[in-house]
Amino acid sequence: MEEKKNKASVRIDTEVIAQYAGAEAKSCFGIVGLGAVSQKDGFARILKSDRVSKGVSVSVKDNKITIDFHIIVAYGVSIQAVTENLIENVTYQVETFTGMTVEKINIFVEGVRVID
Repeated sequence: MEEKKNKASVRIDTEVIAQYAGAEAKSCFGIVGLGAVSQKDGFARILKSDRVSKGVSVSVKDNKITIDFHIIVAYGVSIQAVTENLIENVTYQVETFTGMTVEKINIFVEGVRVID
């Protein structure tokens, strides 16, 4: 994304947006973490904090953001409530952070985990 103001330009890398969106997603109730599915065995695993952007992909077209999340939810929570909260929270935070519009958020539930 590149924005021009008064002869200056600002460029935000999609990786930066992915890291920010991933951190916001992890703070949402009912989300255990961001996940990645192993190509080898097909099982979802929780990504460590320094790799959260691997569970998030971001694309920008015409200053509109599309975000894909691969999440792992807590056992016993309403997936619908968790995803609605995620969409609302991340949309607000990312739009405030970037100054761009979040056009679409896609959520892929990769697993369910019991929280101790």
